[in-house]
Amino acid sequence: MTEGNQTVISQFLLLGLPIPLEHQHLFYALFLAMYLTTVLGNLIIIILILLDSHLHTPMYLFLSNLSFSDLCFSSVTMPKLLQNMQSQIPSIPYAGCLAQLYFYLYFADLESFLLVAMAYDRYVAICFPLHYTSIMSPMLCVSLMVLCWVLTTFHAMLHTLLMARLSFCEDNVIPHFFCDISPLLKLSCSDTHVNELMIFIMGGLVIFIPFLLIIVSYAQIVSSILKVSSVQGICKVFSTCGSHLSVVSLFYGTIIGLYLCPSANNSTVKETVMAMMYTVVTPMLNPFIYSLRNRDMTGALARLLCKKKIPFCL
Repeated sequence: MTEGNQTVISQFLLLGLPIPLEHQHLFYALFLAMYLTTVLGNLIIIILILLDSHLHTPMYLFLSNLSFSDLCFSSVTMPKLLQNMQSQIPSIPYAGCLAQLYFYLYFADLESFLLVAMAYDRYVAICFPLHYTSIMSPMLCVSLMVLCWVLTTFHAMLHTLLMARLSFCEDNVIPHFFCDISPLLKLSCSDTHVNELMIFIMGGLVIFIPFLLIIVSYAQIVSSILKVSSVQGICKVFSTCGSHLSVVSLFYGTIIGLYLCPSANNSTVKETVMAMMYTVVTPMLNPFIYSLRNRDMTGALARLLCKKKIPFCL
């Protein structure tokens, strides 16, 4: 045992993904390609929004922040996973584990709050189109962004400090590919009731309330759609909201599947696979969802290519 908050162990061992040894190189190449695709795709969206004046609107302000969040979210876990897949001892220092936990929570929370801000933006654009410019003023947009960043900082710091006060004794093996709250609490030899209580309370504020706000926003949007008699108008509304709904479904769908639909068998494997879905797959797919289903983004890319006189520019 330890005294106070002194930590006996200096590092943790990450078991990583349940991949057979003979398939390690294949999955390493796959994950490397996925990570590079995530970085490239989100960087393209950020650069397009910065360079194209047509995209200097509230919707794309939130989208650029979402792309930055996705890029960082994936970068918190993927480089270490790739490094450990090539290492004989897949370890992470104690301080590095806490840092990874902090930034993982930070960018996961930021994505949740940004999705709410984007849902509100779509709600105002569809339900109050004539007042959109006055409602979504630059001051309100900046205030929403600052609120998102401040709330995520508070939540991530709270859980990281609560984790830092715990003691870890002999067992230092984490059956995961990164330092998540749940496996760390299972390893601790301290009383974790305060941590679990704060997870329950703050989890509702960070996940349930944002998801509820998104549902309410889209319920209002659907109500407005039903009042539109034009088929063309309805198609335009669905085209506008389709990308955001796809991202919301990917992000919250995996979280709900992981935390609200527990399974008794292979729970560790399930947690690992589901975590891979929302830390790796979702950030990689988001740029494709927004670029392929968004005429503004494809138009901005075409204008940028033409400005640079790319030979295949149409």
